[in-house]
Amino acid sequence: MAAIEKVKVVVLGDSGVGKTSLTYLIAHNKPLLSPGWTVGCSVEVKLHRYKEGTQAQNTFFVELWDVGGSNNHRNTRNVFYQPTHGIILVHDLTNRKSQVNLQKWLTEILNQDSTNANYQHIDVDPEQFLGSTQVPILVIGTKYDLAEEKQRKNQYRRLASSIAEQCGADEIFVNCYQARSLAPGTSNSVKLTRFFDKVIERRYYSRASPFPDKRRPAALMPHVLSTPVSARTHAYLSPRFYRMD
Repeated sequence: MAAIEKVKVVVLGDSGVGKTSLTYLIAHNKPLLSPGWTVGCSVEVKLHRYKEGTQAQNTFFVELWDVGGSNNHRNTRNVFYQPTHGIILVHDLTNRKSQVNLQKWLTEILNQDSTNANYQHIDVDPEQFLGSTQVPILVIGTKYDLAEEKQRKNQYRRLASSIAEQCGADEIFVNCYQARSLAPGTSNSVKLTRFFDKVIERRYYSRASPFPDKRRPAALMPHVLSTPVSARTHAYLSPRFYRMD
């Protein structure tokens, strides 16, 4: 039986926005009844069918790395960022500051790839990078049920769009305590599936992949079967963020 390839999606956002509940809902299709605070990082794994229903259909593991949002760990959490195949930016719809801080989170993960240690502490305007990075991004607003009707339709939708549009990213709003928020066939589910497909596409299938090894799943590479196991390398390489002119 062929090994199932995997991709890594880093989930970022302020402490308390609901990243743990969100990753659990995505991975298990049911709400987490008693979420706790994340210290360091926790990982959930989802089995995803790439391009389901087409001739290109294949199965992949999607690792969801829920990185703790405490400022106390800012200088050490970059160890969780390599490699990064996709990014989910999470904010609380009832907390405007958490949405504004998404710029900080994106700057942090973009800068961690820099070899200049001093550069890692410089604030960067994400417009210099967003839309040009080859790492797929999805923006998710949580606690949709707690946002008032007017704020939900106007203010918060506008705020989320500001960074999502710069990224060229989809955005979805969810209630992490309701499985129907990501029920199959819903707009949220379609956007999430499209995001995972894009992560896999960029990692394994795209010629524009930011990964130098341009690996493909074993099923698409017959010569892999004749290569000794000891000679095969499955180590992930660090992503590269490109600026497109």
